Amino acid sequence: MHRMPRRLVGASLTLAAVLAAAGCSGGTAEPADGAAAAEGGWEFTDDLGNTVELDAPPERVAGLNDLVASLWNYGVEPVASFGQTSAADDVAFEGRDLGDLEIVGESYGQIDLERLAAADPDVIVTSVYPTDSSGTLDASQPLYGFESLQQQEQVAQIAPIVAIAYRGSAADVIERTVGLAESLGADSELIASAREDYEAAAAELSAAGERGITVLPVYATASDGWWMGKAADDPSLRLYSDLGVDFVDPGGDGYFWETVSWEQVPQYPSDVILYSLRGGETPEQMRAQPTYTLLPAVQAGQEYPWKYIGMDHVAQAAYMSELAGWLEEAQKVT
Repeated sequence: MHRMPRRLVGASLTLAAVLAAAGCSGGTAEPADGAAAAEGGWEFTDDLGNTVELDAPPERVAGLNDLVASLWNYGVEPVASFGQTSAADDVAFEGRDLGDLEIVGESYGQIDLERLAAADPDVIVTSVYPTDSSGTLDASQPLYGFESLQQQEQVAQIAPIVAIAYRGSAADVIERTVGLAESLGADSELIASAREDYEAAAAELSAAGERGITVLPVYATASDGWWMGKAADDPSLRLYSDLGVDFVDPGGDGYFWETVSWEQVPQYPSDVILYSLRGGETPEQMRAQPTYTLLPAVQAGQEYPWKYIGMDHVAQAAYMSELAGWLEEAQKVT
């Protein structure tokens, strides 16, 4: 999983116009009858400590690509999604039939509120990232996927929002995702089977990590320079590190990323480079930078995709198996 730099654009719709056009009066986090929630309703406390209560378990779930893709892996099919890219172009949805999915956002912070309201979700799910390496959550900032608190408040009028914190190890975040999925009626057999595959892939990755191949995850563009991910701050990378993958520590005091100019790139050698698929340049494009070609991993052709992988057993198992294969075939070149 990797948190990308935000690029925010102003919203253009007012809440009143959205709800009127959709024929929707807005969602509420409280049930009409508190007793109904106790007898057969639904309640979930998210990672910001907000408790959402509804008269009945949600049947129509919408939200951030990153999280709804994970819920779908447990059998909870979403009705609408938004994210940094269209679900149709997101590797998290590979192999999915998206015919019934309303794609209401195709770039960060750009959400078609009218179409989201028309999808009539019962609940909207998203993630929240810490503001520092200690895992601090700041409720005064918009949740991930929203361009502003104003937009977030507009979305909350359509349906209550649940946020899962992407912090610590993916192993812990996965369990929070499972808890949410179970509350939404996830298939218990799917969960059990996915957990078995995950454990097998984790063992495979641990074995591959014993080779001591060093790995550097990067996001790079010609204009923004060279962004190196910090394994301790990214839940997926932290999981892989805990399993024995040897990530290069780029140093620096910043959270999540250490950023340097292209001139400084040769100072960060590794045996393997993982290049981001979320907006960053491809290895072919990066070769236009003379310093990139000086890296030993590049000279050895040991460049592999750093995919956004959801916080669920299915997605993590698939990527861990891929990563294990790359580490097994890679040569020590540093």
